[in-house]
Amino acid sequence: MPRRLASAAYDALLVTALVFIANVALLPLVTPAQPHRALVVPDVATRALLACALFAIAAVYFVWSWTGGRRTLAMKTWHLRLVDRDGRALSYRVAFIRYLAAWIGPALALVAYLLLRAERLGGVAVVLLPLNYYAALFDPDKQFLHDRIARTRIVVDDPVDVLTPPGERSKRGAA
Repeated sequence: MPRRLASAAYDALLVTALVFIANVALLPLVTPAQPHRALVVPDVATRALLACALFAIAAVYFVWSWTGGRRTLAMKTWHLRLVDRDGRALSYRVAFIRYLAAWIGPALALVAYLLLRAERLGGVAVVLLPLNYYAALFDPDKQFLHDRIARTRIVVDDPVDVLTPPGERSKRGAA
């Protein structure tokens, strides 16, 4: 599990950089040009539209990276591979379900924050952010919640596996 968490943290850094770049590219399109003003904060509807665009950009990155036997840079670095329950590469549908399911913890944290902020307890909502990863502590197969929902699993894809006979690769177990 530490390898999977390290890979997830690395992926979070990479997607943060991707979102920053996309935000810089999209911001001029959604903010009106006003001379003599250094910063213009878009209205709520525009910010919501921008958030949806960034969510979609991240979805494209992950879904494309998880399908067709491809892996994210973090998965390559940590020698991990994402497969369906039969050990095959993911379809676009399954990868998209996994992406959406990965947002369960953050979405619940946002709802909890909105409900608790009036009571000045909004900070408690942060506990829900890593909910998908807490699930691995209680899951019999130590799977993250989004992997359980999408029926996927992350397996170790060590370079040593090239030397291991195919029949024995499945005996190594999941990461």
